[in-house]
Amino acid sequence: MKVVVDTNVFVSSFFGGNPKRVIDFWKVGKIILCLSDEIFEEYTKVLKRMGLEGRDEFEELLALWGQGYNTVFTAKTPSLQIVKEDPNDDKFIECAVALEAEVVVTGDKALLAVGRYMGIKIMNAKTFLDSIR
Repeated sequence: MKVVVDTNVFVSSFFGGNPKRVIDFWKVGKIILCLSDEIFEEYTKVLKRMGLEGRDEFEELLALWGQGYNTVFTAKTPSLQIVKEDPNDDKFIECAVALEAEVVVTGDKALLAVGRYMGIKIMNAKTFLDSIR
């Protein structure tokens, strides 16, 4: 299953709970993480800002991404205007469309309010985990 993970879920995974379980599903190969250049840049920027650069967890992620481990990348995404309240969130839907992902996992209320776009489900981490058990 191809999944786009919003930065807020990805960063929250470092603190445990459902976001960590979502990322653990990626690490064990139960989901394929979909990334665009823009999402990848945001992930690394936020993780560096959190002071994780150089730490084992950060280096592990870079290694996994570098190997393409259960990850697909797109360099080109459509330009969409879906999330009116926060256009910066459109990148997650754009990536999902470009890579034909089934789900966007997010904790962002504006993105969650979209609910579904072109058959792509937009849900929080708990709902996503409940749906794949």
